[in-house]
Amino acid sequence: MKLSLAEHFDYKKLLKFTAPTMIMMLFNSIYWVVDWFFVSNFVGKEAFTAVNLTFPVIMILWSFWFMLGNWWSALISKTLWEKNLPLARKYFSMLVYFLFLVWVFFAIVGYIFVWPAMSFLNASWEVLDQCIIYWRILFLALPFFTLQACFQSFFIVNEKPHFWLRVAVVAWVVNMILDYLFMYLFEWWITWAALATAISNVVWAIIPLVYFFFSKDSKLWFVKTWFEFKPILRSCINGSSEMLTTFSLSLFNVLFNYQLINYFWNDGVVAYWIIMYVGFIFTWVYVWYSFWVNPIVWYNYWAQNHEELKNVLCKSLKLLWCAALILTFFAEVFSWFLANIFVSYDAELLAFTTKAIRIYAIWYLIQWVNVFGSAFFTWLNNWLVSATISFMRMFVFQVAAIFIIPYLFWADWIWLATASAEFLSMMLTTYFLVSNRKKYQY
Repeated sequence: MKLSLAEHFDYKKLLKFTAPTMIMMLFNSIYWVVDWFFVSNFVGKEAFTAVNLTFPVIMILWSFWFMLGNWWSALISKTLWEKNLPLARKYFSMLVYFLFLVWVFFAIVGYIFVWPAMSFLNASWEVLDQCIIYWRILFLALPFFTLQACFQSFFIVNEKPHFWLRVAVVAWVVNMILDYLFMYLFEWWITWAALATAISNVVWAIIPLVYFFFSKDSKLWFVKTWFEFKPILRSCINGSSEMLTTFSLSLFNVLFNYQLINYFWNDGVVAYWIIMYVGFIFTWVYVWYSFWVNPIVWYNYWAQNHEELKNVLCKSLKLLWCAALILTFFAEVFSWFLANIFVSYDAELLAFTTKAIRIYAIWYLIQWVNVFGSAFFTWLNNWLVSATISFMRMFVFQVAAIFIIPYLFWADWIWLATASAEFLSMMLTTYFLVSNRKKYQY
C-alpha cells in the first residue's frame, strides 16, 4: 500500500512512512561504523584520530547544503501539492545545478587551504600529516557527497523512498568491500581509507543522477532553467536553522576535539568519536525521523488540516520518547561491547571509553526534543523559532558547557557537557511548542 502526504496517519502508517529512512539510517550507521572500525583496528590509533579531527571540519561546509536543501525540498513539496509539475521540475533542476557549482568551488578552496584549517587543532605532526591526506581526498569527492544528500530529500517528495534505500545499500556495500580490500587484505594506509569513502559517495550520487535524467515514472526530472535569486535567497533564510544545527554541531565537535586533546590527548578524541559512532545509530533515529515526518507537517500546514497536524505531532512525540528510553538503556548496558568494537587492542583506552559512553548516554534521553522541535518549526515556516533553538542549543549552551564544566569541576565531567546543554535547550524548545499552540492550532 502506497502512502501519500494526504493520509490520516496512525502509528502504523507513521512507522511505515518513516521505515525506509530508519532502515537507511541503520545501514548508514553501520557504514560509518565499519569504515572507522577498519581504520582503528588495521591502520592505527593515529589514523583513527586524524579521521575524526578531519570529519567535523568537512561537516561545517556540508551544513550549507542543509540551508538550501531542506527548505528547497519543502518548496518543491508545496509546488507538487499545488499540481504545478513544470515549476517543481524547474526548482528541482535549479537547486541541483546550483549546489554542484557551489560545492566544486568549496572543494577547490578546501583542497588549497587545508594546512591552516588543520593546524588549529594542535595535534601531533604524525596525526596532522594524515589529516591533510584524508582531507584532500574527501574534498575532491565533496560535490558528489553533497549531491547524494540532496537527492535523498528529493526522493522523499518524489514519493520514491524505497528506490533511494536500494541506492544507499549499493553505495554502502561498495564502501565496505573497498574497506576490506584496502585496509585489511592489502594493509594499505589512510589514503586508501579516504579513497574507499570517496568512491562510494561518487556511486551514491551517480545512480540518482541517471535516474532523474532517464526515469519515466518520476514526477521530477532535469529541465533547462536559469538561476533565480529570490528562491535561493529565501531558501537561505528559511533553511538557516538547519544550517545552524549542522554547522554548530560540526563547530562544537571541532572545539570538543580541541578540549579533549588538551585534557586527554589522542585517547580523548578516540573515545569521543566512538561515542559519536554510537550516536550515528542512536541520535540519527531522531534526526531522520524528524526529517522524513516533517513533509507531512508541511503538507497539512499548507492544507490547513489542523487536526491532522496535531495528530502527527502528538504521535511523533510519543514515538520519539519511547525510542529515547530504549536507546539510552541500550547504550548503558552495552557500553563495554560498543567500545570493544573499536579499541579492543588497548585495555586502558577500552576502560576509559566505556566510562565515557556511560556518562554521555544521558544525552540520548533528552536530545530528541530539540532535534524534532527545531525541524518541526522549520516546516511550519517559522525559521526564527527554529533558528533560535538551534543557535542557543549549539552556539550558546553546548560551547559554554565544554569549556565551563571541566574548568569548574573535574576533567571527566566534560562528558556531561552535552547532556547539560541539551537539558537547557529542552526547556527552551518546550516553551516554544507550548506558546505556539494557538498560532498553529496543533
